[in-house]
Amino acid sequence: MVNLILILVCIFAGWLLRRLRVLPAEAHRGINIWVLYLAVPAVALKYVPAIHWGLELLVPALSPIIVWVGSWLLFLLYSRFRPISPATRTALTLVSGLGNTSFLGFPLVSAYYGEQALPIAVVCDQLCFIIMATIASVMAMNTPPDIADGTSPSEKPNALTVAKKLLTFPPFIGFLGAVILPLFVDLTTAVPFFDKFAATLAPMALFSVGMQLSFEGWREELPLLSVSLVYKLLLAPLMVMVAVAGLHASGSSRQISVFEAAMAPMITAGVIATQYNLNPRLANLTVSIGILLSLLTTALWYWLLG
Repeated sequence: MVNLILILVCIFAGWLLRRLRVLPAEAHRGINIWVLYLAVPAVALKYVPAIHWGLELLVPALSPIIVWVGSWLLFLLYSRFRPISPATRTALTLVSGLGNTSFLGFPLVSAYYGEQALPIAVVCDQLCFIIMATIASVMAMNTPPDIADGTSPSEKPNALTVAKKLLTFPPFIGFLGAVILPLFVDLTTAVPFFDKFAATLAPMALFSVGMQLSFEGWREELPLLSVSLVYKLLLAPLMVMVAVAGLHASGSSRQISVFEAAMAPMITAGVIATQYNLNPRLANLTVSIGILLSLLTTALWYWLLG
């Protein structure tokens, strides 16, 4: 209960202080740097060395892939029956196919399942990041914006660009370090150090999430907004649950894989849509409203998962 209250207080505090203009409009960028460069790698270095690698981790690795493929197919079919622009289709695919598996996912997993479940959540998050840094980014780069106003970057996708984005992302570096370093060095004595940085993840990430919430113009976007969030918060985790049953997974691996699939849309997905001028209002509304609704729907999934 304390963890759930912390989640609500941190999100509300970020939203309120932004509305009161106590903090600069872009203050969340500095907070995100702390979270991405220090807190998330510390979580990986603390928990990943304790992972017992085996076939049971195939399920959390597959979970983000199932969510992404389902999103891509959904909006491909949707665009056949109800015409939408390529930019809108890509924006919806991004925000519906990529989950907020670290900023929101780690605190919620810890609140509902305890810190011992975080290693599985880290595996889900890394696969989600890899999809974002590769397939999703290339898709965004290749999609023409709704209005060619000169704001869309001229960057073109190539193997070097994608590899550089992947290999220089601090959480991915932290994950690789957490997998490789224990083969040569005993990190046990450093765990208390990692623990101090990891403890900052939940409050700072959630405070940043609260600062970025925005709801202006939601009525105009309600039809597409509804389709996106019904998929992300309800259908996507249901698909993962069915897949998990087919693989005969059980225990924490099953629970956390479905639970992480039920997370709100990834904030970075909205950032990518904005960067490439892919219906940024719809993308950011989906992220903001999805974050609030996910606080209710993840409680539902926790109950369903037992």
